[in-house]
Amino acid sequence: MRKLRGRLMSAAQAILLLFATAQALVVGLVTSLFPRHVLPRAGDVLLGIIVLGTFHSGVPKAAAAETLALESWRDSSSLTAIKDFVVRVSDRDSPDYLSPDRRIAVFDNDGTLWAEQPAYFQLLFAADRARALLKQNPSLKQEPALSQFAEGGLGAVAAGGHSAIAGLLFATHAGMSTDEFASEVASWLTTSRHPTKKRAYNELTYQPMRELLKYLRDHGFQTWIVSGGGVAFMRVWVEEAYGIPAQQVIGSRVKLEYDTDSQQLIRGAELLHLNDGPGKPAGIDQVIGRRPILAVGNSDGDYEMLDYVTSGPGPTLGVFVHHTDAKREWQYDRESSIGKLDRGLDDAASKSWVLIDMQKDWKQVFSE
Repeated sequence: MRKLRGRLMSAAQAILLLFATAQALVVGLVTSLFPRHVLPRAGDVLLGIIVLGTFHSGVPKAAAAETLALESWRDSSSLTAIKDFVVRVSDRDSPDYLSPDRRIAVFDNDGTLWAEQPAYFQLLFAADRARALLKQNPSLKQEPALSQFAEGGLGAVAAGGHSAIAGLLFATHAGMSTDEFASEVASWLTTSRHPTKKRAYNELTYQPMRELLKYLRDHGFQTWIVSGGGVAFMRVWVEEAYGIPAQQVIGSRVKLEYDTDSQQLIRGAELLHLNDGPGKPAGIDQVIGRRPILAVGNSDGDYEMLDYVTSGPGPTLGVFVHHTDAKREWQYDRESSIGKLDRGLDDAASKSWVLIDMQKDWKQVFSE
C-alpha cells in the first residue's frame, strides 16, 4: 500500500511539473506577443486561455480585437489620445488606474452621436407633428405657436428664436401622456425620412461613435447621454441605437402631471430643466451624483460639460467632434446656427481637449 501511495505521489509530482513547464511556455509565448499594458497578469491570461478561451473581464482585449472594435476609425492623434486615456484608467498596473465605478463617460447626442442638420431632429419631429395636427384640425392655425409654422414653415419658427421654437415644441408635445408621446416618437422614426439623406433618422447615427461607446463599455466604462434634447424623446430609441439604457439619459425635462383617472403621466407645457450649456453640469450632478472622467461633445453648448469634467481631480479627457466633412456629412463650426463650435475651437488646445476631425479621422461616417 505504501509503494502504491508512493507511486501515486510520484505521478502527481510529475504531472505538476509537466503542467508548470507548460504554463511557463504559454505565459512566455503570450507575454512575448502582447505588450505589458494589455496583459497586466500573465496568470489571469493563462487562466482565460485554458478555461474560457479569452481574457478575464478586467483586462483589455488584444490589439487585434481592439482594431476590429474601432474599425471605422483611421489611425490618428485623436484616436491615439482616446485609447491611451482608456488604457491609463483601466489597466490595473497603471498609476492612473480607476475602479469601474469611477469610469463614467458622458456624450452629447445631436451632432456627437447622430447628425443634427439641417435642424435638430427633434425639431423636425415637431414639424411633422404640426403638419399632421393642422391637417386633422385646420382651426389650430389660430394658435400662435402653430400659426407661425403654418404660414412660414420651420424657417419662420427658427427665425422667431428660442421662444418660437419652444412654442412649437410645446404645441406638438404637450397634452398627451408619456406613453402616447413615446409611441408617436417610435412611429415617426419608423415612417419618416431625413429631407436630404433620404434615410430613417436613426440610421444617421455615427458608426465610429457607436464603436467608441462599445469600446469604452468593454473597458469597464459607464456610458451616458447628456443632451439638450428632450429626455423623453431620446429614451425611446437610444438603447437600440447606442446600447445605452433609457435610465442613463440626461436631457431637457418638462413638467409632468399624474392623472388619477387614466393613471398616466401627462406632459405639460412648462420647461423644468434646460439641459444645455451650464445646464449640463447641473444635470450630471443631479442625476449621476459624481463627476465623470470623459466628456464628448461637438458644440459650444457642450463647453461647460467638458470644462466641468476636465476640471475634476485625477485623469480626465475632453473631446470635441469637429464637423469637417462636407462630402459625406456637413461642414460647419463657427458660423453655424446649429451646432456652433467657436469658443470650443479657440480653447481646445489650451485645455488639452481632443479634436476629432471627421473628414480625416473617420473611414466611415454613418452606420450601414
